[in-house]
Amino acid sequence: MVLQQQCDNATSALLTLIRALVISKLDYCCSVLAGAPETLLHRRQSVRNAAARLVFSARKTEHTSPLLRELHWLKVPEHIKFRLCVLTYRCLHGTAPSYPAETIRPVSGLATRRHLRSRHSTLGDRAFPATAARAWNSLPCYVRDMPSLLAFCRELKTVLFRLSYPVD
Repeated sequence: MVLQQQCDNATSALLTLIRALVISKLDYCCSVLAGAPETLLHRRQSVRNAAARLVFSARKTEHTSPLLRELHWLKVPEHIKFRLCVLTYRCLHGTAPSYPAETIRPVSGLATRRHLRSRHSTLGDRAFPATAARAWNSLPCYVRDMPSLLAFCRELKTVLFRLSYPVD
């Protein structure tokens, strides 16, 4: 019993370290990677996979999807979309800095047309206004209409988690 508790404490400490030293670095400004080449996203995913293997003391040959699912870590494309949508939610609700918030706006105030349009389409397909509008418009209406940031994040992660790990 004492040995099991020590192992659980060591795993918990390792997970805290990995979140602080590795995952936080991967998360920093990851929304700028929307539309990035697959090779770049694959590198980031391999770092996440290695971190998950380290937490569970798994072999390099072991498949990581069950490990990532157990940790509740989204895969890289879905994680990028998560960060992008959270920033968009904050822009639309006035809690984000003004510089990204000024670049996006709703198409209409009507509840039936709650889509976004980017103002600066000349910046390119990977610019924040374009990627934010695409990510936001792809969300189900019930997620976009969440009343608080906490509820929005919870529902958004649930939707994206199902995309990352579809039930077979």
